[in-house]
Amino acid sequence: MGAKVVIALNMMDEAKQKNIEIDLKKLSQELGVPVIPTVASKNKGLDTLIEESIQYINENEDSRLTFSYGEDIDKEIEDIRSILESSSLEYPTKWIAVKLLEGDQEIYRLIENKAPDPIKERLISLGEKATEYELEIVDKRYDFIGKIVNKSVKKPSEIIETRTDKIDKIITHKYLGLPIFALIMFVIFQLTFVIGGDIFGGYIATIIETIGEYVVNLLDIIGTPEWLQSFFSEGIFGGVGAVFEFIPLITVLYFFIGILEDTGYMARAAYVMDGLMRSLGLHGKTFISMIVGFGCNVPGVMSTRTLDNKKDRMIALLINPFMSCGARLPIYLVFIAAFFPEHGGIVLFALYALGIVVALLVGKLFSKTLFKGESSHFIMELPPYRLPIFKYVVRDMWDKVWDFLHRAGTIIFVVVSLLWVLSVLPFGVEPYSQESILGRIGTILAPIFIPAGFGTWQATVSLFAGIAAKEAVVAS
Repeated sequence: MGAKVVIALNMMDEAKQKNIEIDLKKLSQELGVPVIPTVASKNKGLDTLIEESIQYINENEDSRLTFSYGEDIDKEIEDIRSILESSSLEYPTKWIAVKLLEGDQEIYRLIENKAPDPIKERLISLGEKATEYELEIVDKRYDFIGKIVNKSVKKPSEIIETRTDKIDKIITHKYLGLPIFALIMFVIFQLTFVIGGDIFGGYIATIIETIGEYVVNLLDIIGTPEWLQSFFSEGIFGGVGAVFEFIPLITVLYFFIGILEDTGYMARAAYVMDGLMRSLGLHGKTFISMIVGFGCNVPGVMSTRTLDNKKDRMIALLINPFMSCGARLPIYLVFIAAFFPEHGGIVLFALYALGIVVALLVGKLFSKTLFKGESSHFIMELPPYRLPIFKYVVRDMWDKVWDFLHRAGTIIFVVVSLLWVLSVLPFGVEPYSQESILGRIGTILAPIFIPAGFGTWQATVSLFAGIAAKEAVVAS
């Protein structure tokens, strides 16, 4: 494309561990661009990378790479370039020529929209005639890559067993892998309750309660109406504040999951689950979207796009909502605090495990009924184990906690405010009573839920609040 490129050859420490020697000078000569060794996680080589980029920007010299696709294709490329000389397309003519010969539909559309008619007709007819070159172009590229690797990369004659290989013999063991995964998740949930609940949980509740009392007293002193004091006391601090009390637990859980991701273990979890998934007629990669769903079902559903065939995608989409996302955590914690205060970690682990089990069973049902057919092959890279980098783990944890806070401060606030207004109107009725607008709505809808084991207007109203945000059920 004629762009100036500087290559950052990252993870050089990993290559060194495996005794892989890379001739950087030779690699740079063959590719015709600067190649800078880096270890980004340890900030090694980044200054050199920036300096080289700045220096390269100011040079007049373009990429020195010359590449042949073979005599026939090179001739076709030159023919197309000669036709393009009189056009004003914004991309390099050689690149457009190659893309036409590959049958790239975006480039065909570009030419149809921007090239003059005579040029357009000649190019499209030429491109359509030559699309059989696509595989040959790919082969030439891989031949080129292979030659460069042979010239510049020297691997040891014997494969050295790394620390990762030794750990994987246990972690990804045919029989031990699943119990180890279950044990790790069980320990994480136990620690979540010990650290987030027992140690820090009470502090947040006390802080919110203290701030609430201070604000209400201040409003009373300055003579604000009673309804406004009630809104702050019962609506904001009673509703939204109830959701904020779960921040320590959510923070601790995301911190530990971040450590698992950063060490490279989560990829192993998907690998370990592959055998079980296949026995149920599911794709091993489906479990990756299920793991993503633990954070939030929306990206969990979106990640199913990486699955190759329609059967795998549809099943993964339909079972992802069984994964317990972060928004459900406050709901679980309310019930755990009410009914199982001594066994919080066990119950939370059981709820998450139950979600996985139900998802797998439903997936099996779908694979035998709605979506029959073979699953595609499961290929994934297992990264080497690394010590987690604290700042990255904390940053990832903060992103997820901030998302929770953002929802609590926007959607949940709006829902709780609306519920408060409906619960105190019409004027003259007892607030939060069955005679309020909220109570009347709940009374009308309550019979629907009698078959589910409850039919009170209070529970019905709370459940409907969860349509906007699951956490709002706790607040209401």
